[in-house]
Amino acid sequence: MKEKYVGNPITKDLLNRKLSGVCAGIAKHYNMPIITVRVLSVILGILFPLPAVFAYLLAAFLMPTNRY
Repeated sequence: MKEKYVGNPITKDLLNRKLSGVCAGIAKHYNMPIITVRVLSVILGILFPLPAVFAYLLAAFLMPTNRY
């Protein structure tokens, strides 16, 4: 039996995007400043370049876009 998710899904934010909207969508979902998520993603990209780039590209491909 399929049930529909009724919560607040994580979606890409195309209005406030710089590249694909992943960081803006994560910031919007967790009610954080966008700059905080972007800085954290850059720090992770410096510390762990291959996993961070892979995770970002995977999120950009799999995260749905917001419809509003």
